[in-house]
Amino acid sequence: GMWRMLQADKPDDYVLATGETHSVREFVEKSFGVFDEEIEWEGKGVKEKGILKSSGNVVVEIDARYFRPTEVKYLLGDPTKAKKELGWVTKVTFKDLVSIMVNADYQKQKVRNEKK
Repeated sequence: GMWRMLQADKPDDYVLATGETHSVREFVEKSFGVFDEEIEWEGKGVKEKGILKSSGNVVVEIDARYFRPTEVKYLLGDPTKAKKELGWVTKVTFKDLVSIMVNADYQKQKVRNEKK
């Protein structure tokens, strides 16, 4: 996508996105799913917790300090212009992106642990 932007006849702004929206809950569930782990949710609002089904350990807790009062409920990138003008289409799915991110962090942590 970035390369195609640089090849355009005139500079312009483009949005490179999937055109999908996903919740933090979905991201958390997919992240643990990379390691075949399942999250169960208990509680409501700031008292909600994500519990690892296999062990019963609490692995997700809500911290009210990170709530943003003016945050929009959903964010959605519209790639229509990039597709139309640049011929760009997303090749990485949400699930793939989560897997890439989780595995990268896992590898970084693994290296840190090996250095200890």
